[in-house]
Amino acid sequence: MNNSVSNTARLLGAGLRALLVLTLVTGVLYPLAVTGIGQGLFPGRANGSEITAADGKVVGSSLIGQAYNLPFKDGQETPEPDLKWFQGRPANGLGTNSVNTQYELILSGATNRSADNADLVQWVKDAKAAVIKDNSVDGYTVAPADVPADAVTSSGSGLDPNISPQYAEIQVHRVAERNGLPVAKVDQLVDAHTDGRQLGFLGEPRVNVLELNTALKAAVAGR
Repeated sequence: MNNSVSNTARLLGAGLRALLVLTLVTGVLYPLAVTGIGQGLFPGRANGSEITAADGKVVGSSLIGQAYNLPFKDGQETPEPDLKWFQGRPANGLGTNSVNTQYELILSGATNRSADNADLVQWVKDAKAAVIKDNSVDGYTVAPADVPADAVTSSGSGLDPNISPQYAEIQVHRVAERNGLPVAKVDQLVDAHTDGRQLGFLGEPRVNVLELNTALKAAVAGR
């Protein structure tokens, strides 16, 4: 009986020591090491890829798209875009459903409709017409062939922070007019915030909308 109790106590003691060692290694030392390496080598990414405005205020993350809309009006279900800003890709596959209607960070997703779905086809047509109308200003008209796919479709998550340089370019004249800036100045902002393919061959050229709009705000304030 005493031997049985003694063996049990030894096993419990060994188990407790193993638990303490594993807790120390996996719960303290490993997280500290990973955090230290991240902060030392990749501080920006480790802290959420934050974007900071000229006043030092964090305005968001370069990894999460934001909506630039006007405040809701009474009875309005879909917000209107604030056309003084560059607009990102449509959220949520264009349609109205219960997932991520205003770039909510908790939920993301698209419509999962097939390419020949009648609703999706109509949404794309309507979105294309809106892009042409919104971005055609005096002296500059957007042709249907100039509207890229990312201007009328959402990404799989609905939270894509980037747009194509082509979509940014067709917005330049409208943004310049709305903000009282020269077209050349706004064009320069787009060029300065256009990133090429990663390693020269991965992905597509892209423009981060939040970074571009942050630079636009600074340009408007400093004119």
